Amino acid sequence: MTNEDLLLRQPPVRQLDGYLDAAVRAARAAGRVVRHAFHQGRAVVEDKGPRDYVTEVDRAAEDLIRESLLRYAPAPVPFVGEESGGVVGSLCWVVDPLDGTTNFLRGYPSVGVSIALVHEGRPVVGVVHAPMWDETFTAVAGAGARRNGRPITVGTRPAARAVCSTGLPVKRPEAMSAYLDLLGRLLPAVEDLRRPAGASLDLAWVACGVFDAFFELDLGSWDVAAGALLVREAGGVVTDWSGDPDCWLDTGHIVAASPGVHATVLQHTRATVLPVLRRGR
Repeated sequence: MTNEDLLLRQPPVRQLDGYLDAAVRAARAAGRVVRHAFHQGRAVVEDKGPRDYVTEVDRAAEDLIRESLLRYAPAPVPFVGEESGGVVGSLCWVVDPLDGTTNFLRGYPSVGVSIALVHEGRPVVGVVHAPMWDETFTAVAGAGARRNGRPITVGTRPAARAVCSTGLPVKRPEAMSAYLDLLGRLLPAVEDLRRPAGASLDLAWVACGVFDAFFELDLGSWDVAAGALLVREAGGVVTDWSGDPDCWLDTGHIVAASPGVHATVLQHTRATVLPVLRRGR
């Protein structure tokens, strides 16, 4: 599908500016809640599942975002949040109020607030806010990506100079051996690998050229919707692990990178982990 095809399937950019403004306002307000709680160093924690946590800060930030979007967006839109749930419809907000909860609990400042407006399965507005560094990344489909208001593009480094970010498949232990094989093959082909956690910020760093690629499995739509739009609007490529550009939001399997580096990462995902994913269908 071409960029022209994508643009025909989404609202005009001028109609999206009001939604972007509302999303930025909501993300920054939630970021203030997250930052204050981070510096206080106390949070009530609940287990959602293995290696998966939620705090009252997650819930408070999500409630604030929902209320802010209702108040300031041009029209009411259904809401899908990591903590409150919901179903992704033809037009909806998709929100992670505190991406990187484990980092937050450990006092590691790589955490983000992620808000996307998704239209017919594709993000058309994206905001990722890094409250500890007061960085705000924004994108509107067809209008480019920005970091604190300034245009950004993905990096231009060759694969041999690339720094790639990833996460381990803790929700899919049957893929761990193949994943380690992937890392072992990829590391000699690039400069280095990172595992900072917090997919929305990892994607934002790809969009502005700090990282050159990000790849991970089994992410939620709220983890990747906004950040993936940033990467695409900054000139990058976003696909699933087979190279399909259309189904990563549904599967949660994502490879996002500058064009040249994307080809290298995809070569190795196809050779190692993809066969395991296909056997598990």
